[in-house]
Amino acid sequence: MPPSRRTLRLCYQGAVLLSVLAIGPLTWAWLASSGHRLVAGSSPGWTAGVPRAPVALVLGAAVFGGTPSAMLARRLDVSAELYRAGRVEAILLSGDNGRAGYDEPTVMRDYLLARGIPGRALVLDHAGFDTWDSCVRARTVFGATRLTVVTQVFHLPRAVALCRTAGLEAFGVGDDSSRRWASTTCAYAAREFAAAAKGFLDSVILDSPAVFPGPRETTLETALRSG
Repeated sequence: MPPSRRTLRLCYQGAVLLSVLAIGPLTWAWLASSGHRLVAGSSPGWTAGVPRAPVALVLGAAVFGGTPSAMLARRLDVSAELYRAGRVEAILLSGDNGRAGYDEPTVMRDYLLARGIPGRALVLDHAGFDTWDSCVRARTVFGATRLTVVTQVFHLPRAVALCRTAGLEAFGVGDDSSRRWASTTCAYAAREFAAAAKGFLDSVILDSPAVFPGPRETTLETALRSG
């Protein structure tokens, strides 16, 4: 027996609702970050388009042993360019150090040290387990109020939106990873639908605290004074 007209209508309405639920958080991220993000350039002088801020917040990603993944290395390279150009005074490296033998922030620091960024300018957040936690902790634990968040373009709207929702005056700079790793970028971009939904729930609906909300640290203040 074929489905009734009412059943078909309900199925259609359900499909529309699911589509709105999937697209809505991503649309929120794009709108909330509009006018506050920039794609990192490859030509000299591109950093002039980035507003000056005390801090660059580099969001962690996978590391392998003592080596950052290719995308994380690009984030770090972008933050180094911002530092050398005087667009930021310190770099906050926020990543996962939640299990033995895995330490994203330390790998990130060592990568930048090897490229001439002074240790006094580098601050480590070992409890940046996701983007929301990194944004919240940047404000509540490290005392940041204004920063430039650095990640990939596909992640940038969510990262900027979450940082701004966390109470930070945030601008974002993203590496266009599609130029080097098109298939990987496509896969990560598809995951942004679910990640944006989680971020919207954490930030706007629940106002969730960070997994580790404290204690307060003064390492960022010290880095800014020494700079």
